[in-house]
Amino acid sequence: MKKPELLMPAGNIEKLKYAIKYGADAVYLGVVDFSLRAMRKGELITLDNLKLAIDTARDMGAKAYLTLNIFAFNNDIKLLESSMGKIVESNPDALIISDPGIMRMAQKFMPNTPIHVSTQANILNYEAVKFWKDMGATRCILARELPIKDVAEIKQTVPDMELECFIHGAQCVSFSGRCLLSDYMTNGERKANSGNCSQPCRWSYKLLEETRPGQYQEIIQDDKGTHILSTKDLCLVKHLKEMIDAGIDSFKVEGRTKSLYYVSATAKAYREAIDEITKNPEADMEPYFQELLKVGNRGYTTGFYLGDGEYPSDGYSYDISKGLAGADFLCEIHSKKGDSYKVITKNKFNKNEDIEIITPSEKFITQATEIKNEDGEELELANTNNELWIKFGKAPENYEYALVRTVGIKGCVSENKLCACGD
Repeated sequence: MKKPELLMPAGNIEKLKYAIKYGADAVYLGVVDFSLRAMRKGELITLDNLKLAIDTARDMGAKAYLTLNIFAFNNDIKLLESSMGKIVESNPDALIISDPGIMRMAQKFMPNTPIHVSTQANILNYEAVKFWKDMGATRCILARELPIKDVAEIKQTVPDMELECFIHGAQCVSFSGRCLLSDYMTNGERKANSGNCSQPCRWSYKLLEETRPGQYQEIIQDDKGTHILSTKDLCLVKHLKEMIDAGIDSFKVEGRTKSLYYVSATAKAYREAIDEITKNPEADMEPYFQELLKVGNRGYTTGFYLGDGEYPSDGYSYDISKGLAGADFLCEIHSKKGDSYKVITKNKFNKNEDIEIITPSEKFITQATEIKNEDGEELELANTNNELWIKFGKAPENYEYALVRTVGIKGCVSENKLCACGD
């Protein structure tokens, strides 16, 4: 069985490194102004350090794809043209593009760089794939609205074109992300298709009848709340075999704005799942689904992939709008002195309570047997946003890139509902 590429998001340089260490074959990254994500944290990827980011990925054995997938106005085209020198110098492994004007410019300045057509282009059929192939593209990132059987038919019809599909992450209530709701709700200040969506689909709404000013009514879907536009997150880990059989070349995970923990744990789960299913097509994927419950999600759905062009009725998250995780991210391990490890805490935890350490090659339960602050004072509690020195009952074989989280699934989001027991 052919092993597809695992393509992970790289919202900043730190996340890029962790994504690759935890199993990504390739990463996709963007710079401000030309990519559909506006980054705010970490060592952001800019035109000035773009080459460093791409070189870092390549040195770590992965490919790096640059997203230039905004819908461009004239001013965007002018800005991009003035920036092409640094983009050419950065030498990405491919460009992800949705706008024909940007594609034309890319082919002018970078004629030998592969072009991947963005999911924003709404590619739903084999004739569209043929069109983009004729235009010089080497890969099409198919729309999320396609069922797997249609993907398989596209691959059979255009076998020499690479196909990429999303397998995990947040979904947009609009068709392939083409949404004007954020623009409208923010008076044009937060444009969804310029990378700065305010996510109004996750907001809670009430209904006002215009002849009764001030009399607001909740919009109720049975007893499930008011988040009528908020879709559940996509998760196809249980259906990797069908997707591989369909001929998909690259499995893509959404999440350039997600946390370092999200990127790492999700990459690890899919890396191990893909490796196992390609060795044993009958392998049980449930353990990997349980791992994915430990990262932030709004409940999981298979989206359009298993149906016949219709979105499942249980695919909306009526009761929550923000992602909940079945495990809390506790800390990153940064350095070692003797048998103590310097950590930066994200959430608090107690001395001697069970915690779980994950690394690119390990996962085990242990305890913090000693907690000290920078002054050497012993503590019973590791508090949030502190730099501490910790001894573990069992330490990782290689602490570099090691992360610590809580054990088990507490208050998690299961496939269809909030879960308090781990079921």
